Amino acid sequence: LYLVQRIRDEAHRFAITYHRNLRSKSSLKSPLDNVTGIGPKRKRMLMRRFGTLKGIKEAAVDDLASVPGMTRSLAIRLKQTI
Repeated sequence: LYLVQRIRDEAHRFAITYHRNLRSKSSLKSPLDNVTGIGPKRKRMLMRRFGTLKGIKEAAVDDLASVPGMTRSLAIRLKQTI
């Protein structure tokens, strides 16, 4: 009986750890990660300029394109994606 309890506890510990890792990874993702052509540097520049994801969503295409490293076509793709 003790062995079965230990196996059960280990299986639960493993499953709980796995799901915690899944949740923590998904909570760190940003919709900006889904836009092709926007890497960590551009994402950082956008967040510095507009402050929040809401600020980026509400910004005009020309404002997005004025961020260093952004092109107009990339700004349009960003607006369509988010």
